[in-house]
Amino acid sequence: MTGIGIAGCGNIAHTLAPVMCHYPDRMKVVAAAARDAGRAADFAAEFGIPRSYGSYTEMFEDPDVDLVYVATPHSHHKDIMIDALEHGKHVLCEKAFCVNAKEAEEVFALAKSRSLFVAEAIWTRYMPSRKMINDVISSGKIGRVTTITANLGYKILHKPRIAEPELAGGALLDVGVYPLNFVLMAKEGAGIDSVTGSCVRTEKGVDARNMIQINFSDSSQAVIFSESEAVTDRRGIIYGTEGTLVVENVNNPEELKLYSADRSPVLLETVRIEHEVNGYEYELLSACDSIEKGLLEDPHMPWSETLRVLRYTDALRSIWEIKLASELKD
Repeated sequence: MTGIGIAGCGNIAHTLAPVMCHYPDRMKVVAAAARDAGRAADFAAEFGIPRSYGSYTEMFEDPDVDLVYVATPHSHHKDIMIDALEHGKHVLCEKAFCVNAKEAEEVFALAKSRSLFVAEAIWTRYMPSRKMINDVISSGKIGRVTTITANLGYKILHKPRIAEPELAGGALLDVGVYPLNFVLMAKEGAGIDSVTGSCVRTEKGVDARNMIQINFSDSSQAVIFSESEAVTDRRGIIYGTEGTLVVENVNNPEELKLYSADRSPVLLETVRIEHEVNGYEYELLSACDSIEKGLLEDPHMPWSETLRVLRYTDALRSIWEIKLASELKD
């Protein structure tokens, strides 16, 4: 049984808490914390959580907390994780894991020195759909993959966590990481020759939208875009020499459609994807499994992959001259 403490009581915490309560034989939420003690108390009362705290450090001192789930804006992730690790707690942290790779390296170094588990909770990395997509590709049903497109966009620029540089805002770190991870999972093991991109900046200096192109060493390519002012179709499309695989919703795959390679493609197969709860259960169960096995990294999202994604987003933001959160002090 893993005792979970939730750091941050916003929307994503409200989504995850019921899932945690769904598996009483594997995990139990024993505490919740927010900078506003009243908000933490209300959250705890809503989900029947026995204790609430008005500071994260107070919760990290709770001996019943084994794993801290970090659900704050990503501008605060590094400091919260460092504090949790220094108090001997394992950590599962929402995406984006940190603002940049340097911050993540600091977190991983501390976790390694303390022999503590840390993982990035980007749910698509843990879902069964990941294997389903990779199985179609490896089966040869669509032949050799030549091109991948993926996008994700919502009308979210009005939200402070997206609009404000101090909160590490922008489309890239919030929604752009999903299509980026989608492509990297589909091309698992493939070398990358180049990553380039462009963006449209807001007056406050974050990216409202962006486009990214990846050239792989096997001559395949990927084109990605993310958006914070409009809703997109959210599709991931994997084009091959013998067919096409269309994934509905790269943020939470709902359906796989396999098409022939005909000039007028024929739909050959449709697979609906269902979850036992809502899709977040896989990252939580995997974290519990990893902790029980004494692992420091989760095999679904090892530290090397979290760092790889952050190094790409760092490089892109450097080209775009976008600094966020702690970087603004440099």
